[in-house]
Amino acid sequence: MPADALRQRLDALLSAPGEQRDEAEAVFQDLLDALNDGSIRAAERGPNGDWQANAWVKEGILEGFRLGEMADYSTERFPFFDKHTYPLKPLEEGDGVRVVPGGSAVRTGAFLAEGVVCMPPMYVNVGAYVDAETMIDSHALVGSCAQVGRRVHLSAAAQLGGVLEPVGARPVVIEDDVFVGGGCGVYEGCVVREGAVLAAGVRLTGS
Repeated sequence: MPADALRQRLDALLSAPGEQRDEAEAVFQDLLDALNDGSIRAAERGPNGDWQANAWVKEGILEGFRLGEMADYSTERFPFFDKHTYPLKPLEEGDGVRVVPGGSAVRTGAFLAEGVVCMPPMYVNVGAYVDAETMIDSHALVGSCAQVGRRVHLSAAAQLGGVLEPVGARPVVIEDDVFVGGGCGVYEGCVVREGAVLAAGVRLTGS
């Protein structure tokens, strides 16, 4: 579905909170599908190089939490309970994403391009976008709506903070060919420009 059409459907849903639940969940599923395949993003780079949040996408993500009901995702040995609207992302071998066994998780509504490597344990939250050939090392976090470019190295325990609210706030952005050292933290909508190197332990915030 074209992004403009999806946006119109979502706007109609948000302006009429009494909408039938089945219809609301159908619109939300279309949003998730578009996030999962990377055809829409929670933030985009404008022609002048500035990054802007797509507030309507973030509003849709938040609507998913409101629609969600608790569901049992437990496995044989491990209990897990979460909103039924936010299970794990459906990944297949053909996606070309390497997820090494050992406790990693990618939530649905996140996009991982071909060639991404996920070392255990790591976590990618809803709305995140991780471009091709990026490495997400052990104990690293890609927070909600964070945007990560191509050939980025997120070293062990690097943290990219999530920014869902306010919906107009820009999420954390890591552009192409950035090296994020071990234990770094990037939060509050900071943008790390192309080719930058963050030494181990660096903290960047917007305040």
